[in-house]
Amino acid sequence: MLGNCLDNVRKSVPLVHNITNYVTVNDVANVLLACGGSPIMSDEPDDVADITSICGGLNINIGTLNKRSIEGMFIAGKKANELNHKVLLDPVGAGASALRTNTAVKLMEEIKFDVVRGNISEIKTLALGSGTTKGVDADVADTVTEDNLDSSVKFVKNFAKSINSVVAITGAIDLVSDGEKCYVIRNGEADMSKITGTGCQLSGMTTAFIVANPDNVLEAVASAVCTMGLAGEIAKTRMVQGDGNSTYRNRIIDAIYNMDGETLNKGAKYELR
Repeated sequence: MLGNCLDNVRKSVPLVHNITNYVTVNDVANVLLACGGSPIMSDEPDDVADITSICGGLNINIGTLNKRSIEGMFIAGKKANELNHKVLLDPVGAGASALRTNTAVKLMEEIKFDVVRGNISEIKTLALGSGTTKGVDADVADTVTEDNLDSSVKFVKNFAKSINSVVAITGAIDLVSDGEKCYVIRNGEADMSKITGTGCQLSGMTTAFIVANPDNVLEAVASAVCTMGLAGEIAKTRMVQGDGNSTYRNRIIDAIYNMDGETLNKGAKYELR
């Protein structure tokens, strides 16, 4: 199933509108091209409604906020909802500042997101900010480990159910849940954290996957997460003496470019809970 999701992206070439982090915008575009999608970038309020209208999906990333881009996010998100397009939220840095936290929470109040993807601290901030986390859930650890996996799975399931969206928590162990099932994914390399924007890239790619697999959003998100993690593993084996994080970034994108469904099925490391 996960390999089929990747193959469907390559077959359908989904067009994705990205309102994304200025730090990583070029890499997001290249990862979308590498996985078989097609990127468009625009955050201008006078432009976003038209751009989102011609796309199948919208990726909203709050990593570099300003008043203009925030306005554009709400306009694009509401237009995408109106057209029944797939929409993803990447709440980068939610919890780090009042602007980021309040913007993310308000976006979730006014826009229906098919997927919310972030690290566990960002997702906890959203859960607390939207009033959907109580008791033991609020005490879930800030890193998903084998020792706290049960409580982390419970947390992501509860949050996903409460917002009626697929939630992806990414880190050393990735969790992807629709409120009923949870993929526990163990692909990836520690050195991926030394590259700026692998999470931003994953959000862009995930949007393409859910557009190409509209009836299997949970599996599509799990497939995208496994694809990124496996690409990190493959890229690591191709590093040579003298290579650094810049080369590693390029090798990850190359690994995605060359990956097919069969390779993904063989290399994906996950369990369902």
